[in-house]
Amino acid sequence: MATTHNVDNKRYRSLIVSIALFLSLIGALLAFTFYTSSLLERNTVLIDQTNQVANSAQAVIKDLFDLDSSYGEDTSSPHIQRVLERLEQNTALITNSIAAIGQGGQVTDLDGNDYTLPKINENSQAKISAANEQWQLLEPKIQSYLKDADNIMVDSSDELIQAVEQAKTSSLFINESLDELTDEVFINAERQADTIRLIQVLGVAAIFAYFLIFVFFFVRRLRDTDAEALAARRETQEIMETVNTGLFLLDKDLNIGQQHSRALTNIIGADTLAGENFTNVLRGRISDKDLNTTRQFIEQLYNPRVKEKLVDSLNPLNKVMLHNAHGADGADSRYLDFKFSRVYENKDIARILVNVNDVSDAVYLEQRLEKERSQNDMQIEMLTTILNVNPKIINEFITNTKAHIDKMNNILKNPGSSQFELEGKLKAIYREMHSLKGEASALKLHSFTKIASDAEDKLDALQNQGKLSGNNFLPLAVHLDDLLSLSNTIETLGERINQATPKSVSATNNTHATQSVASSATPASNIKTPAASENQSTHQSAMSMPVASGNDIDLSDESDDDQLSYYQSFAQDIAARQGKQVQLSSQTLAHTAIPAHLKNVVKEISIQLLRNAVVHGIETPAVRQSADKPAVGTIDLEIQSDSRDLIITLQDDGQGIDYDSIRQKLIAKGRFDAEATAQMSQGELLKQLFTSGFSTKEHADEDGGRGVGLDIIKAQVKEYDGKLNVNSELGKMTRFTITLPKA
Repeated sequence: MATTHNVDNKRYRSLIVSIALFLSLIGALLAFTFYTSSLLERNTVLIDQTNQVANSAQAVIKDLFDLDSSYGEDTSSPHIQRVLERLEQNTALITNSIAAIGQGGQVTDLDGNDYTLPKINENSQAKISAANEQWQLLEPKIQSYLKDADNIMVDSSDELIQAVEQAKTSSLFINESLDELTDEVFINAERQADTIRLIQVLGVAAIFAYFLIFVFFFVRRLRDTDAEALAARRETQEIMETVNTGLFLLDKDLNIGQQHSRALTNIIGADTLAGENFTNVLRGRISDKDLNTTRQFIEQLYNPRVKEKLVDSLNPLNKVMLHNAHGADGADSRYLDFKFSRVYENKDIARILVNVNDVSDAVYLEQRLEKERSQNDMQIEMLTTILNVNPKIINEFITNTKAHIDKMNNILKNPGSSQFELEGKLKAIYREMHSLKGEASALKLHSFTKIASDAEDKLDALQNQGKLSGNNFLPLAVHLDDLLSLSNTIETLGERINQATPKSVSATNNTHATQSVASSATPASNIKTPAASENQSTHQSAMSMPVASGNDIDLSDESDDDQLSYYQSFAQDIAARQGKQVQLSSQTLAHTAIPAHLKNVVKEISIQLLRNAVVHGIETPAVRQSADKPAVGTIDLEIQSDSRDLIITLQDDGQGIDYDSIRQKLIAKGRFDAEATAQMSQGELLKQLFTSGFSTKEHADEDGGRGVGLDIIKAQVKEYDGKLNVNSELGKMTRFTITLPKA
């Protein structure tokens, strides 16, 4: 099936040699043309130079006569000065030009281009020597006159008369010699041009004749090759028609061979494959990344130094989704498995044999099994959260999740046609989604976090695309359904655990506490929890495990220690992902009563502030140590209450707010120009930090960089008629103080 390389080399060796000779002839003709062009150019410059010398000589004679007739005129007059300057320039030009023509030296034309004059023959040399001899008689007299020509204290009339008299004699000889020289050079140039044209005509004729011979030779070789290829196709046709899998050969250029199995057209879904480039067949049907990787993979298969088994493990077309030829989803899209094998001729890799099978059914089965495994893992994750987190926190999360989803659904339902309204909807949904993700991340519910992050990616893309339309929001409904489904799942798991909880109560120290456990008909989000048990040990047991045997189960509000532990765990998780170390502490959280209607907003604000402090405030250990700080950053979260307000204060000892960095980011995002940002005060720059979509983080990740966290805080403070204050010291600390009215 593979054509041997040795035969190919012998067959086309003469063809390669012919092409090389043909190119050599063209190259030689081009080189000769460039050389002769340069020679003609230099001859042209030589002719121009001789004409210039002759013209300059005429100008010298004219100027001498002019000075002679104007003698007695004021030497400082513009006329005399102009003539003297011109006489001096022409004298120098003639001297330099005659020397250059005689020696074949370098000259500069009026445009400043430098040229090297060609060597002249003996006849021309005799003529330039005659002209130079006459010039040597005239030039000293001119120089003698020019020496004191503009000096009114010196009488230079004798020198002028001598120069004029000599010019009358020498000018005739100089002009005659230069005219003869010009004629001689022109005749030589014409002779050279005729020779060049003859050689070029002969060269072109030879190349054309050689081309005809070459074409005839090539066509005959091509005809022989076609005949051999036809014979090869006949030999393999019967085998290829009976094979049930897709078989074909690939050459080094990724071209599909002329022979392939009949089943290949049905498997690939293309009618014409023979001779097509493999990348063209796959383009548009797999990703550009996979296409590029496939090209590199096949190149490595042709590398004899790379082991075939090692390369096979990197096969990018192993069970790959091949979309239909029209690029739309449909029945024609299928999973194909490509196997690549080397075909050797002696010790050389001649071709790559490709075996293709349709493995769609097997892949779909694997996907169903994987989906079931993912669902099981998700339920285990949720079950772990339920068993290790205070039930009140779980119930609050379910309630808040459904509230966020309801808000986003209501936002989506609200009509909006103008760009301002659509942008407002986008920002509102973004805030709700980011809040939901924060709570899920704090509980280590990665399934929730993943869906919310995917939704944020789409929201971020919408925020950056510019013009919006109502249809842009439709894909978000899928994410909301997924989040609601997960919320229902965790609620159902909680109900099942509650059903297994004994309803009996136990006595401790002659004090009885009763607890009613929700039935299967009561959602976990509606569980009513009594006051905390007097027995502290019983309460601690309830915190860590909602299901117990032989002990009372306390589903009351989480203790203050639970709250601090909740926030500490959340901060530690973010720090671990960001490669940082933090320590969260609080002196007032355990002693401050939070009004019921503010608990959710306090938790949401605290989560966003903690995330902002860890992601943007605290530095990495290496940076902190280089700044003579402890490797572990500290964060203080304090909640205080007075008669009117609830005050949330979060302070970190991180890098502080870099206002120059905010300016640079505003310029980079195209929001303001450099002049406008330079005039902004620190207060105006802080306001930009709280705008939707603005972040100083270079790349967005699960924890930040989308510019939503501070926007959520601003919106919550505004909704509750609160106040927001920010203090920062570069390199030392940042403190957020939020005041929420209790009423």
